[in-house]
Amino acid sequence: MKKSLFTAVAMVALPIGAYASCPAITVSDMMGVAPGAYPQQYEKAEFEAAAGCTMSMSGNPDSAALNAKIKGNPALPSLAERIPEEPLVVVPYDSIGQYGGTLDVLSNATEAGTSDFLSVRHVNFVRFSDDLQTIVPNIAKSWEWNSDFTKLTFHLRKGHKWSDGAPFTSADVKFYHDNIMLDSNIFEKPKDYITVGGETMTVDTPDATTVVFNLPAPKPGLLAHFATHFAQGFQPKHFLGQFHPDINADADAYAKSLGFENGYDAIKAYYGNSDWTDTPSPLLSRPEIAGNLPMPVIPTLESHMYIADTTEGRHLVANPYFHQVDPTGQQLPYISEQDEVYKNDNEVRLLSIVNGDVDYKAQSLQLASAPALLDGQAQGNYTVDLRPEITLGVFSFNVTHEDEAKRNVFGDIRFREAMSIAINRAELNDVGFFGEGTPQQYIGFSPKPAFVSDKWMSHATEFDAARANSLLDEIGMKDTDGDGFRELPNGDKLVLNMSFATQGIAGQTVELVGQYWADVGVQSVVKEVTPDEYRSAQSANKLDVMMWRKSQPLAIVLGNNELWVPPFENYFGVRTGMLWAEWVDSNGANGVEPPAYVKELISDINAFQSADQSSDEFKVLGERMVKNMVENLLFIGTVNAPAPMIHHNNLKNFTSFKTHSYEYYRTYPYRATQWWLDE
Repeated sequence: MKKSLFTAVAMVALPIGAYASCPAITVSDMMGVAPGAYPQQYEKAEFEAAAGCTMSMSGNPDSAALNAKIKGNPALPSLAERIPEEPLVVVPYDSIGQYGGTLDVLSNATEAGTSDFLSVRHVNFVRFSDDLQTIVPNIAKSWEWNSDFTKLTFHLRKGHKWSDGAPFTSADVKFYHDNIMLDSNIFEKPKDYITVGGETMTVDTPDATTVVFNLPAPKPGLLAHFATHFAQGFQPKHFLGQFHPDINADADAYAKSLGFENGYDAIKAYYGNSDWTDTPSPLLSRPEIAGNLPMPVIPTLESHMYIADTTEGRHLVANPYFHQVDPTGQQLPYISEQDEVYKNDNEVRLLSIVNGDVDYKAQSLQLASAPALLDGQAQGNYTVDLRPEITLGVFSFNVTHEDEAKRNVFGDIRFREAMSIAINRAELNDVGFFGEGTPQQYIGFSPKPAFVSDKWMSHATEFDAARANSLLDEIGMKDTDGDGFRELPNGDKLVLNMSFATQGIAGQTVELVGQYWADVGVQSVVKEVTPDEYRSAQSANKLDVMMWRKSQPLAIVLGNNELWVPPFENYFGVRTGMLWAEWVDSNGANGVEPPAYVKELISDINAFQSADQSSDEFKVLGERMVKNMVENLLFIGTVNAPAPMIHHNNLKNFTSFKTHSYEYYRTYPYRATQWWLDE
């Protein structure tokens, strides 16, 4: 951690109406100022009216020096020219912050889904507040739906700018939708979140600050999608458009002059083609040309942006054009820089935390590490919080395995049931989770909606080794060579490849489950790999067993169908049925045709997302989706348990999280832009 350099000037509390400048209110002391329309934040005019003040803006004294580190950024204009005319006023939890310092964090590896780091700077049109119930403005100033949820209108902030000072307008939203998401040269098929029932939305831009999403059918969950998903609904047209042939006739020539193959190659280098906003920048992916690029990193609206991106880690500096301010008019973020270091070994990460080298960490911390973390609190000057998980660890067999003999066995529901009831979840809870968890089956929703029957939570979870053995015998899996392990029905040796990454599931859980399966004669080899290695092998259809954490709240499911359509997750989660997905994506031209229940899942989720949530149809669809998912045991649940997170005691305005889970984007609801370092 680095020393904070600048201290904010304290404000003196005066009666409402007597302020010349605005009061230094906090969530813990509102100083008599009435709450705004949304929790813990105001629009500028709303706050000035509530506090009886006129806001005077100020910024990080080191902004010019930080901006100078951003290659290609022009010299900074005045603060008034950088902050939007309509900034978002964020109320800090406990104190008005101090400028400066560097937030030190750990991740497993580049492209590993480093949500800890991404979520402290992430933005989208809207976000969930930290009650995880209320959707609040962020990039968008406001929004409204039409009466049947087929038209969602966002109103953007006047004067909002990208990190390079270029105006952010509705054209950037339409460019993202029309020229990125719907361009098959970038994405082979449209993502679910820009479709409704398989049909794509359209985007209208009546003026520079108005965006209208036109939906082919109702999809009220679209708003929640924008509040929780990593995909941002905008990209800088002024920057990426210069490489797009539909925008710039000379795109290919310009891209080639910089060292790219063509314009699309440049877009993929800057933006990526996974829609994950932590995709490596050209600084890492194209180091041979990065030094010659006028701007090696794409402009952003996030609180911080890259200035370094290597195989060892990343470094970011504060966005000098960021759209948020505190109640005293100080531009956020308070923290000047962020530093991320990659350490894939869990023991090495724990040592760094105990040594006091880490300011915040949640991702990849498993409950098994809690004792060591708790013991190290005094030495490392940090606090450990145990928080409930939304997701639980699941295992999934490769039902479209390239090996036909394995595919036949993995695709047999008797095998999957045997593997589920062979797991002693009570013991797993005691040994792997200190008895703090709850054994349960994967149902696709978490928490369980009221319309879902309780019985699905325990389906095929009761430990029954005898029945597991009987089912395996019935399939024809015998120990033909006398080594204590069963062969496939055709006589081939079966050794399950159980590669895992601690980012997604605890090693102890994998080892125990592997032993339970060995006890019923199914041999496995457990191997820890990096998240990148795991994900690459999974998506290439090379694994026998997939494993990660999985589940989503109803609000997210209503905006994104990915848990219910093959391969049942994006690149960063646990997937199965890769060849089913290929069949679906190609309209039956390629891949393997999925069974009837999978086709029903696809049909039902599309209808579910458009149905009236108060209707019987909605409840019937939801219950049937869960029945199909659980009875077929595509994903085998284990134990839902809390997990630890840590924050250094010098990190201020850090609040208690509601959940440890990634599903609400970890840190994102808790307003990391108002964190500051007191050193």
